[in-house]
Amino acid sequence: MSFLCIAIGMRLVQSSHLSSLMDPWTMKKPLLLCCLMASICTGSALSGEKPLQLAAIKPDSRSGQAETPNPWKSLNPQQLRLASESALVVDSKGNEVYAKQIDEPQPIASITKLMTAMVVLDAAQAADERITIARDDRDLIRYSGSRLQPGATLTRDQLLRLALMASENRAANALARTWPGGREAFVKAMNKKARTIGMTSSRFADPAGLDSGNVATARDMVKMVRAAQKYPLIREATTTATMSVYPYKGKGELRFNNTNRLLKNAAWKIHLSKTGYINEAGRCLVMQASIADQPLIIVLLNSFGKLTPFGDSNRIRKWIESGDRGVAGKSG
Repeated sequence: MSFLCIAIGMRLVQSSHLSSLMDPWTMKKPLLLCCLMASICTGSALSGEKPLQLAAIKPDSRSGQAETPNPWKSLNPQQLRLASESALVVDSKGNEVYAKQIDEPQPIASITKLMTAMVVLDAAQAADERITIARDDRDLIRYSGSRLQPGATLTRDQLLRLALMASENRAANALARTWPGGREAFVKAMNKKARTIGMTSSRFADPAGLDSGNVATARDMVKMVRAAQKYPLIREATTTATMSVYPYKGKGELRFNNTNRLLKNAAWKIHLSKTGYINEAGRCLVMQASIADQPLIIVLLNSFGKLTPFGDSNRIRKWIESGDRGVAGKSG
């Protein structure tokens, strides 16, 4: 290799011979370069490393780099008027379709139950184990009611499904109470799971979402939905329209309905959903749905009015399906 470097240097000497007749210093420069290249090549050979590559100077790669085209560039976000304080829509590749105040942590109410379900399922506890609702499972924060009175007995699988599809608070509390170490250990597991899936701006304080200390950003909500959709039971339960159970011996059925009314709308193809509400959080809704044959995650936080998240969801759907032709601001 050193002989090749010397040969290259000598070629430089020959090519500069005419100019050296006019300037003695010009003659010295090729000789110095020749010695330098021989030294580099010899050193590289002895050390076992590849010889230094003299790269050609190229223009700034950033200026010539091809950008990934944004498939949603044609949509004008100014034409989408949503009532939800925070909103985020992303596609399966993480492209933001629409974003509004997505980095401010705020209460998420019963959206919390998606995290509760993931923690329970990760532990692989016996799905058919029968759990009896206790007085400790009552809501002592909002004093909300429930048809699952103390003494009602259901399997862990049934309680999990009711917590997800009907947002049953006592079901969620019972799941946490029967966790190894009890409710406190369960909440710690929720926060650990949140860190594991990258929810860096979130905190969980209770398993049902009744505590306003359950907070997250819209951006973190996307991470939670993306993680939750990997669980078949969560996808199935959150999109089940109705469910009947028999929690009391010798008594009839109790029928529960899904809290997301969009499941009854044929225009929607919903694969996962969860609603939530407390005063501090307003009306909340997260979904994984297909719009215009594109799988999307929709996050709507802090809406005023019982039907507002559903109206905002329909506005988003029409905005995307119409290609932004002036119908996004109308209610649907």
